[in-house]
Amino acid sequence: MRVLIVEDNPELVALLKKGLAQGGLPADSVGTAADARHVLATMQYSAVVLDIGLPDDDGIALLRDLRRRGESIPVLVLTGREGV
Repeated sequence: MRVLIVEDNPELVALLKKGLAQGGLPADSVGTAADARHVLATMQYSAVVLDIGLPDDDGIALLRDLRRRGESIPVLVLTGREGV
């Protein structure tokens, strides 16, 4: 079981990786939607931790692309936005 973290904040990535590792879950990380699309097309992950505010695209657009392709991978969405 491996997790992909899609987040552009290196400090948050480090914290997430540390927490996941403590739970026995190894994780890879990328900082852009383009890199996430590439990695998800070439590797198998058990889950994705997805930031909404990526520098090159909206995280929701990435999630929509995954679902349109029929990907049913679980996605945990992170955001610093104040609303739902």
